[in-house]
Amino acid sequence: MDIRDRIARRYHAENGPQVIRDPEAVNPAAHVRDPVGRGPVLERLLDRLDPAFEGTIPPNTYVWGPKGAGKSALVTALFGELRRLEGGSRASIHTTTRVDDAATVTFGYVDARHATTEFALRHAILDELVDESVPKNGVSTSRFRSLLADHVASSGRRAVVAVDHLGDPETPSLRAVAEFLDGVSGSVAWVGVGRPPPEELDPSPSETIGIDSAPSYLLADILSDRASAGLARGTLDHEATRRVAEWADGDAHDALAAVFGAAVVADDAGEDRVRSDALDAGIEGVPRPCAAIGRVRSLPANRQRVLRELLDLGATDRESVRAAAAGVAAADTVGLSATTVERILYELADSGVVRRVSTDRTDGLGRPPSGLEPCFPALVFRRLYDLASSTP
Repeated sequence: MDIRDRIARRYHAENGPQVIRDPEAVNPAAHVRDPVGRGPVLERLLDRLDPAFEGTIPPNTYVWGPKGAGKSALVTALFGELRRLEGGSRASIHTTTRVDDAATVTFGYVDARHATTEFALRHAILDELVDESVPKNGVSTSRFRSLLADHVASSGRRAVVAVDHLGDPETPSLRAVAEFLDGVSGSVAWVGVGRPPPEELDPSPSETIGIDSAPSYLLADILSDRASAGLARGTLDHEATRRVAEWADGDAHDALAAVFGAAVVADDAGEDRVRSDALDAGIEGVPRPCAAIGRVRSLPANRQRVLRELLDLGATDRESVRAAAAGVAAADTVGLSATTVERILYELADSGVVRRVSTDRTDGLGRPPSGLEPCFPALVFRRLYDLASSTP
């Protein structure tokens, strides 16, 4: 945060109590430019990429670790900085001794949550690496490989592309990336990012970097840094930060979600700080295990609308999937039939975004129906969704 940001936050104080000043700063799905406390892991990744600074292709590398360990935060920050070196979306690094196209390595980043099919993944990767527009229609999946090979052959340029969130329930696997890019080995390298351990993958990557869950002291530093940027001054004390860091058990996503949720509760109550009852609500609002808010926010718009309306239903209206579907479909904002909403809810349950739970009905009419509960931080999703919907 620079001086102008700090001064601007002081001016906001005249608007009265408001705990959340910058939602993105405490958004678990957003990443900062300089992640806290990950210097050693960053050096290991830079070691793998070191050949790129000499104009040659580095080895393919798989970065892995549990949810909330900081994989995406690290990779997005590093590749964002590499892309910024030349000031463009497709930054390149030139060696000091060779400046021709063959000595140029470009860097690209793709979030697989926004490229959930093989076609979309190949299109997104190619779009990151070439300057001209990549067609979305009338192109087969196999054609993308020849387009990439033609680009490499004609330009002589080399590239490294990071593909994040591989192996999520909705995203492609590392194999899909390898099968596409290994056909142009020697010209394009990949950095895959995912949760599955390397030994569970087929084929197993030869170069790996494991990232462990963050210790509580590092989580406390991360929370303090993000809260300083996103919350009003003095709204989250050290004891609250320590408590959340210990509760989160190494998961930075869940820790940030708890703080964000607590701040929402405090804001809604008109408080000027996060008190213990708001912190309790913020922690309770993060189910364990928890679906990442970034994963939920990357779902298609119609599914997010369904989830938003689902959160507004009362407990009685969520006692069965059918009842929930009827309640959601009745909302003016959804624009879907109850049958379609019911199908979407079952799909979301199968993918772990919501959870089906048995109700307490004991009327003897067969097996009790399944109610629905969110598997994601509802307080966070509701606030982010509403903010995005209110933005012109």
